[in-house]
Amino acid sequence: MAGKESPRQKMINMMYLIFIAMLALNLSKQILQSFGTMNEELTDTNIELAERNNQFMQGLEEKAQEQAAKYQDLKLKADSIREVSTGLYNYLESIKEDAYVKAEAKGVKRDDFSKLDNTAHFTQAFFDGEELKEAGQEFLDQMDNFRNSFVQVASSDPKLVSIAEEVASKFDTGDIEVKDGKPRRYLDYHYKEMPVIVGITKLSLLQSTLQNIEAQLLSTMLEGKLKIEASLTNFNAIVIPDKNAFFAGENFTGRIILGKNDKTLKADKVIINGTELDEESMQEGQTLIKFPAGAVGERDIEGEFQFIEEGEVITIPVNSKYAVVPKPNSATISADNMNVVYRGVSNPFTISFAGIPANKVSANTPGLKKGKTVLERGRKKKKNGPTDYELDLSRIPKELKGKNNLDITVKGQLPSGEYVTSKVNFKIKSLPTPFGSLNSKSPDNVTKEQIKNAQITAAFDNFNFNLSLRVEKFKIDVGGEASFICEGDELSGPAKRAIDRARKGSLIRISEIETRVVGSSANVPAARATSFKLL
Repeated sequence: MAGKESPRQKMINMMYLIFIAMLALNLSKQILQSFGTMNEELTDTNIELAERNNQFMQGLEEKAQEQAAKYQDLKLKADSIREVSTGLYNYLESIKEDAYVKAEAKGVKRDDFSKLDNTAHFTQAFFDGEELKEAGQEFLDQMDNFRNSFVQVASSDPKLVSIAEEVASKFDTGDIEVKDGKPRRYLDYHYKEMPVIVGITKLSLLQSTLQNIEAQLLSTMLEGKLKIEASLTNFNAIVIPDKNAFFAGENFTGRIILGKNDKTLKADKVIINGTELDEESMQEGQTLIKFPAGAVGERDIEGEFQFIEEGEVITIPVNSKYAVVPKPNSATISADNMNVVYRGVSNPFTISFAGIPANKVSANTPGLKKGKTVLERGRKKKKNGPTDYELDLSRIPKELKGKNNLDITVKGQLPSGEYVTSKVNFKIKSLPTPFGSLNSKSPDNVTKEQIKNAQITAAFDNFNFNLSLRVEKFKIDVGGEASFICEGDELSGPAKRAIDRARKGSLIRISEIETRVVGSSANVPAARATSFKLL
């Protein structure tokens, strides 16, 4: 029979209803998410508008201090408007914060928009059944107070009448006409049974309207006060070269800006060194200049800015200087310690090219690398400045083996893209001859016990590299009667027994002292002999 449904059809109908309900639920979450995203964007916009209005007021404050007769009354009017505007803005912010706090108390995060769906919050906050609570009446009073105060101040100025009418409309708290129904009260229409995130977004929108109205008001109030003519009389034309000096044959490049750098300001005509600049050079807030730098020496930039205001030409003179210097043709390449480099050590260098930035300079030779280690107050310090280099010859590169000279080649790139090259030749020297010593000292007289227990040492004298030497082998002569070859840096057993037999006043001579540099494979000449007498 047609009127009856089978169990299978009933199940299908039930599943269809469940599907429709689930679809509606997901759609509702998407709508709440959209309101949350819109609120975030409004909040960011409100912060930017507040910063812009603060800067506007700061500029007006400075004008009022500089020219009180002209700007003080304007500032007082702006202050009175700003006071009521800020009051309403902060009040709306407190309502939003209260909604967030109560949601968080129930475990709902501020950015979890789909869960900010409580429709009871604003209803309970503003209404007691059909009657308004005290908080609801306060909301209307705050809106009415701002609207009436603004209109009272703005309506006295013909330029602000249109803004006053806009405020009267956008902050009207009267009943709202709705289609197919009787008018609804303001709070009923906007906040009754509204989800929390929807109410918060509406409050943010009101705040955004406040900030925009304030910006529009301040801009209109200053119209006619901050005319270009009044400002230009205090401007100076400033030439800003792309660099302090230019090479012969280069183009001078730079820009000219006005002292206050008003990016909305564009000159009608600019003449530099007798030539009128083309339209492309005259941009908003700045004028680009480019011409041959000229010969070596100091050069002048002379000309004028021209602005037309109400049919009258306002002229601002341009006077500046720049220097043209010769192109660099040699680099500064200096070993930090001497004019030679030594095998067996890392030789620190300072390398630069006058007039060329360090990032456009490159140096090349086998073993050369960026950064260097220097001694400061007896301690090693690593330096990585733009001109710091180190030629490591602690192990001779294969390209330099058997050679007594090396070239360091430095290449620099000029602003024009041209490359210049400089080369300096350095002699490669072996390490100097060290001096032998006893326990790092050179005594004239020693006791038998002192020499028997001593360590034979060696060191460089007046050498700019802090190298540690280790004695590998030496020869000792005892009173001209016996001599011994000792391995290491201490006396051998036979040598010690010879010392015991030696007479007082015997001459002890240490010679043929073989050493090596700690941490290097460099060859070191045999150290100079040292001698002393037995006490």
